[in-house]
Amino acid sequence: MIMRKRGKRNPYTEVYALSQHIRMSAHKARRVIDQIRGRSYEEALMILELMPYRACYPIFKLIYSAAANGIHNMGFDEASLVISKAEVNEGTAMKRVKPQARGRSYLIKRPTCHITIVLRDLSVDEEYIKQSKYMILCSKKPGLINKNKNTSLTRHDTYSSGGLWDKK
Repeated sequence: MIMRKRGKRNPYTEVYALSQHIRMSAHKARRVIDQIRGRSYEEALMILELMPYRACYPIFKLIYSAAANGIHNMGFDEASLVISKAEVNEGTAMKRVKPQARGRSYLIKRPTCHITIVLRDLSVDEEYIKQSKYMILCSKKPGLINKNKNTSLTRHDTYSSGGLWDKK
């Protein structure tokens, strides 16, 4: 078994919100969570407002709550928040009894789920700052810059070369 050491993370760059015992199956909530994982806070809220699923509303409230935690408690900037981790776990199933014919009863299991949202503030994150400095340094190296300054295609080049729509 191979064990990986995790790098030290700054606990002051992340904030989370957890919601438990939400009355829907974990599969239906994961369908929505997969769409917003890794996106910015504002983009995720717009996506959730426009998606037609029932799971969107509790996830919307949870992301909003996590952002409120970060803004109020940690002083994060709303524009630099990113959803770094979003997971859905199965909760306990509520068991109910439905009457059936001939005096019998039928067991119904109503699933629940637990949703965790972790938001990261990129303006405070040292790893992000180091990575952006590295990207700036790489862009200044002379081998990585395109020396041909006239790379834009004109109308004549695009249409007469048969490059865009000529292929069948």
